Amino acid sequence: GILIEAEMLTHDLTLHYGMLSYSCDNEAEYIDKAEKLTRNLLEAKDSELIDLFWGDAPDKIRLDSTLKKILKNIEKVRSIPIEKRNYDF
Repeated sequence: GILIEAEMLTHDLTLHYGMLSYSCDNEAEYIDKAEKLTRNLLEAKDSELIDLFWGDAPDKIRLDSTLKKILKNIEKVRSIPIEKRNYDF
């Protein structure tokens, strides 16, 4: 729900979410941090996005659309009981 959406826009966005996972102890912590990252990216200025995307920021409209989809996916995941979640490895 997060990485697939990110990758459909740009691999660089996927890297940000992927690196985030290394600092998390469990899925709940990752989802919380991913939501915070997503909201921060939605509020980021163009100059900040250029830095975050190593000089190659995606189109702001497409980025915002992807980030909003990620937030919706996070809410969907949170609504699924842990024992009923499916994982792709």
